[in-house]
Amino acid sequence: MRKSWLLLVAAAAVAGCSDSDKVTPSQDPQSSAPPQLEQKSEAEEARDPWQVVESFEVGRDVYVRSLALEPETNSLWVGTSVGVHEVDLATQGLRNTYTRAEGLANEYVFAIFVDSHGNKWFGTNGGGASRLNNGQWQTYFPMHGLADYWVYSFGEQSNGDVWIGTWDGVNHWDAQTGKLTTYVQELINEWVYGIDVDSKDRVWFGTEGGVSMFDGRSWRSWTHNDGLGAPNDENLPISFNTGLGTRSRHDLNVLTGGEPTYNPNYVFSIHVDRNGDVWAGTWGGGVARYDGRRWRNYNMKAGLAGNIVYSIAESADGTMWFGTDRGVSRFDGKAWHNYGREQGLLNEHVYALAVVPGDEVWAGTRGAVSRLALSKADDGQAETQQEAGKGSEIQ
Repeated sequence: MRKSWLLLVAAAAVAGCSDSDKVTPSQDPQSSAPPQLEQKSEAEEARDPWQVVESFEVGRDVYVRSLALEPETNSLWVGTSVGVHEVDLATQGLRNTYTRAEGLANEYVFAIFVDSHGNKWFGTNGGGASRLNNGQWQTYFPMHGLADYWVYSFGEQSNGDVWIGTWDGVNHWDAQTGKLTTYVQELINEWVYGIDVDSKDRVWFGTEGGVSMFDGRSWRSWTHNDGLGAPNDENLPISFNTGLGTRSRHDLNVLTGGEPTYNPNYVFSIHVDRNGDVWAGTWGGGVARYDGRRWRNYNMKAGLAGNIVYSIAESADGTMWFGTDRGVSRFDGKAWHNYGREQGLLNEHVYALAVVPGDEVWAGTRGAVSRLALSKADDGQAETQQEAGKGSEIQ
């Protein structure tokens, strides 16, 4: 069992440290730091109690693609491009490492989900889905009814049924029978990146063609024509070095040889907040918020750190967190607070987020997992803050 994957490095924004005590994280030589926000409010550089306090390196070329909490064991599950790590949150030490040798179907893990029965679900890059229950592994392939070998997301309904998002539709897993049912034509697009379930047990899907929702009887979908995703004139490069996994026919669709790759319908992450609003993170269009009547979009002009939103999480008090291509954004309903390299992140492409109740947020990037914490003392280290814009609407 390997235990050398975590190398603690002090981040630049440790609360209470003097300047001489701080260690600046090393820069990734293969990537340049993105430009700073051009739009800044009068509250720029305002003091804030949240700090990036430390980072755990996992290897420069290792991607941390998924994070999941298991409150019953106080564990943080970390899915990477080389396997899965189970971390003890109390000690921040490594409990277990899982690879193919331990039963994982594929070591490149896109998604981790802990269901209400304690099952750990793992979605992989070309290896199907794995489920770990009481030390026993079960693997699902298309021969077992899985829609595809590429599994990107999970969600659970109140009865324990689990939805599995793949790059060729979604599966409904019946918790009582274990039967898998596939849905493809019902979706706006078969490439499913995000799943969440609201308080009415409606299932929301973020796809490469927009948002779809299933209420148990019928399906409904939304696209940019309905207001999803802010306009963006930028040419957004997509390369094989994004950590998004590989699949030939998919890469041919998005690697367009210099053509603009912005797609407001490309929903990479989705989250239903405690008020029932649906947040959809897009590839280039920022994050869109649906209140049941209309979509409102937030992008860099409104205060979001970056317009590509890989991940979304929520604190118990309703604070929203977004992992973007330019760092982490925190939105408290009034102002945006952004955290990047200058605040201690080792890499600004934040693929995964996990919120620990109370005062911790974990962020997964290329090469590291960083921990943000609520500091009791304000030592003057400030993140970039921008007062919240109203967002944009597309009628």
